[in-house]
Amino acid sequence: MRLIKLGPLVIGLSLLGGCAGSGPSIDDISKAADAVLGGTNGGLLSTADITAGLKEALTKGSGAVVGQLGATDGFAGDSAIRIPLPKTLVKARDFAAKVGLEKSFDDLELRLNRAAELATPKAKQLFVGAIRDMSVQDAKGILQGPDDAATTYFRGKTGNSIESAMRPLVDDALGQVGAVNAFNSLLKQYRAIPLAPKVDADLTGHVVDKGSDGIFYYLAEEEKAIRTNPVKRTSELLQRVFGSQ
Repeated sequence: MRLIKLGPLVIGLSLLGGCAGSGPSIDDISKAADAVLGGTNGGLLSTADITAGLKEALTKGSGAVVGQLGATDGFAGDSAIRIPLPKTLVKARDFAAKVGLEKSFDDLELRLNRAAELATPKAKQLFVGAIRDMSVQDAKGILQGPDDAATTYFRGKTGNSIESAMRPLVDDALGQVGAVNAFNSLLKQYRAIPLAPKVDADLTGHVVDKGSDGIFYYLAEEEKAIRTNPVKRTSELLQRVFGSQ
């Protein structure tokens, strides 16, 4: 089989962050790439081997990100991706603070984040499907691409699918965490305030949009981090494809 020109090989392991143990450094991976290209690794690797190794790396990495964000405080406790109130509700909160209703808005914001945490694990299968359908050409583009090649691939392949698939999941999650009831109760109190400006919000759409942003934010962070940190754990296949021999 024809060999893929690996280029900046580290992208292949870009989503492996968060695992325990130790592994080869970036220098080791670079040397391994030279060995593969030069045929000094005791046997040239095929495009099938390289593509399979990349798929395994992406599957583990995306699973780690989804697991992180799907845990309690995965969104609510993370200042980088915490979901704020929709802009219209931020303005309403400022107005309602005059009569002591701001805590009800803060409670609603927390519930929005809890809904995202509850719904996010469902996105894992969308990533797995995109990885499974990855072609040799897709893998080559990621391996040879820029720093955010893997994240760009995921967003292009799964962005719309995630948003469509997550709407009913978020709807259900909002109900489970009490956000719908909290919002309706809040609106009733808010509208009783004299001269209160009109307010409305698509809570589901807001959580879907911000939740998707959070997922891709951390996929990009994993991809960036692997360029300066050692790979922390790898399987036999990934050792064959990327490890130092």
